[in-house]
Amino acid sequence: MTRAKYKFDPESLSFNKIRLGFTGWLLKLLKYFFAGVVLSIAFYMVTYRFFESPAEKLLRRDNEQLKLQYEILNNRLGQLAEVMQDLEERDDNIYRTVFEAEPIPKSIREAGIGGVNRYAKLEGYTNSELIISSNKRLDKLHKQIYIQSKSYDELVNLALTKEELLGAVPAIQPISNKDLTRTASGWGWRIHPIYKIRKFHYGIDFTASTGTDIYATGNGVIEAVIKAYRGYGNHVIVDHGYGFKSLYAHMHDFNVRPGQAVNRGDVIGTVGSSGTSTGPHLHYEILKGGEKVNPINYFFNDLNPEEYEQMIEISTNSGQTFD
Repeated sequence: MTRAKYKFDPESLSFNKIRLGFTGWLLKLLKYFFAGVVLSIAFYMVTYRFFESPAEKLLRRDNEQLKLQYEILNNRLGQLAEVMQDLEERDDNIYRTVFEAEPIPKSIREAGIGGVNRYAKLEGYTNSELIISSNKRLDKLHKQIYIQSKSYDELVNLALTKEELLGAVPAIQPISNKDLTRTASGWGWRIHPIYKIRKFHYGIDFTASTGTDIYATGNGVIEAVIKAYRGYGNHVIVDHGYGFKSLYAHMHDFNVRPGQAVNRGDVIGTVGSSGTSTGPHLHYEILKGGEKVNPINYFFNDLNPEEYEQMIEISTNSGQTFD
């Protein structure tokens, strides 16, 4: 029960009970109301500053769970990246080597993802760094998978034409062993027979009698038939495809014409001593991708291991050449 309030009356020397009118009651109610509001605001601020609401607890738990899932995703992306790296190494060093294909340049495999800041929408959040890092790794992995897929498509096509490729590789000697008098000189530095200076010899010289048959060392198309009185002299160039070409120099005569298709073992001409030459022989070269390579590495189709080893020993002997 509300206690009554009294006011002293000096005229009557007595206490009179105070009676509140409408305004008094209204002011009293407003006072209690505003006091309640202030207390509520203070309670709210203290409570939600130092204590989590159920909704905040739920959000924090969801955030922790998402962060854990991103960390797990990052770990799995790291494992997948290792697997992809192994596939790339096998592709470049084994599969593409078998099919005589150039490895894919690192500049292509490791190229970045283009475009202006692709991850701007992911910035400004509590775990932005983790989310952006995961997206970057995922984008990089996606590109690597795409490039590797294209590489495997190419290898499948190479596998389908493997027989054609093997037939095109210049893999036999251009002169039969029974017709050889000796192998004069191989790949490397030699003393030039005419100029008497040290000069690099980009091929192998096969000595044989004038008129000895010269064979195409792989399937291909005759690119050039050239008559000359200096340098290579009369010579033939065969384009085998797949980046291979072979050159036959100092010939006596020809048995082919430009544009003609030839198979491995076809006679394309005969041994001579035309051009800059000091005796009957065949100067033989192989080009791979436009670069001259050592022919000794390609005599694997008609020599047994002993003959091949002997050929290597002979071709590495120092001395003069016939050209």
